[in-house]
Amino acid sequence: MNRQFKVTVIGGGPGGYVAAIRAALSGASVALIEGENVGGTCLNWGCIPTKTLLASAEMLHKVKRANEYGIHVEGVSFDYAKIEARKNSVVTKIRKSLEGLIASHKVCLIKGFGRCISPTEIKVGDEIIESEKIIIATGSEPRNIAAFPFDGKKVHSSNSILGLQTLPKSIAIIGGGVIGCEFASLYAEFGVAVHIIEMLPHIASTEGRAVSEALKAAFQKKGIKITLNATVEGVDIEGDGVSVLLKEADPISAEIALVSVGRKLNTGEIGLEKAGVFVDERGVIPVNDKMETNVSHIYAVGDITAKWMLAHVASHQGVVAAQNATGTVSHMHYEAVPSVIFTHPETATVGYTLEKALEKGYKAIIGKFPFAALGKSQASIETEGFVQIIIDKDTHAILGAQVVGYEASVLIAQVTLAIQNEITIDGLIQTIHAHPTVAESWLEAAMVVLDTPIHLPPLKKNA
Repeated sequence: MNRQFKVTVIGGGPGGYVAAIRAALSGASVALIEGENVGGTCLNWGCIPTKTLLASAEMLHKVKRANEYGIHVEGVSFDYAKIEARKNSVVTKIRKSLEGLIASHKVCLIKGFGRCISPTEIKVGDEIIESEKIIIATGSEPRNIAAFPFDGKKVHSSNSILGLQTLPKSIAIIGGGVIGCEFASLYAEFGVAVHIIEMLPHIASTEGRAVSEALKAAFQKKGIKITLNATVEGVDIEGDGVSVLLKEADPISAEIALVSVGRKLNTGEIGLEKAGVFVDERGVIPVNDKMETNVSHIYAVGDITAKWMLAHVASHQGVVAAQNATGTVSHMHYEAVPSVIFTHPETATVGYTLEKALEKGYKAIIGKFPFAALGKSQASIETEGFVQIIIDKDTHAILGAQVVGYEASVLIAQVTLAIQNEITIDGLIQTIHAHPTVAESWLEAAMVVLDTPIHLPPLKKNA
């Protein structure tokens, strides 16, 4: 006999498991189908393992600078095998906790590969699951490029490289986007010679010119080599290393290569044609703001919707889809989506960059405040970077913000909240900020944008 559920979610990543729990909270019977480990790419191959490694790199960075704080540390060294083991331990602990959380909400976790066989039926192994509503959350995986395919030994994906037990002496990173920049920062801190190869004129190009240029300068200061406007034609394995072949330029040699040039959407083998769900030529499932596909009782969330390939966006989409699937009308909004790159220094953005705001026709002006002018940053010896805020000159609406520097990932939340709730720059200025904190940098930047700086000389730049 087939099992029946009100809502069935295919995929247990940050979009899928959140959708399943949210649907269960409404009282619905819910099944969550996952072919591998719950948590998806984020927990098992992305957000958590990389940030665990980066935490170790950050600690090493602090220890190296201990003398600047008046603390003497001799003979600093590290054991990468232990760092790797701690990463695995953190992932395992969170995964077990997540499985317990799912069970506590009485969500039925079904292990196996789910494939639609009709608009209301999903086959998992020899079992058929019948469901009134279906939420597809199958995510993405590293894109394998035919000209330089992964071998997991010398040419790595962002998945396979996380399994390294020892550090290479050098690495060539193909792709200077979010993933490439994070791994570049990580390996450079551990003393690996790093070379980023990017086909565009800027690294981290989606984050805006100011962030991109600041990150480039910080990377070059660390000794990271960056080659821009470069087309990679192939990767040759030569002896104990690799040679990255460039169009109209000399090859770049390294011990290993990391390919981080996009992701493949997991929509091709899950029977969507049997369910009647439309998938475009890129593998994207188009959805409306209720996360509905062209089949009204089937929803899609996460990377496969090609809105934002971010775990927190997938989770929010999962909540919206689950609410609509269980009878509460809910809509998705993308005006205030924070994006973070966990490099050193960290970068974070929300809303429009200055370039995008001007392109959209806003009378955009900008206020920028350097951490070097902030008391808390000086006290903490974390003076690298800045915050900047973009507003519409006529309405004083906050259009976007960018941060480069220590705790950027935390700082961006304040402006995200402001944009989401349509707080103007005047409202931000009227908000009392604790002193001394790095968060008061937003107050300073807000006053700069209105040409009323307190802790900078008069600028008159936005007159």
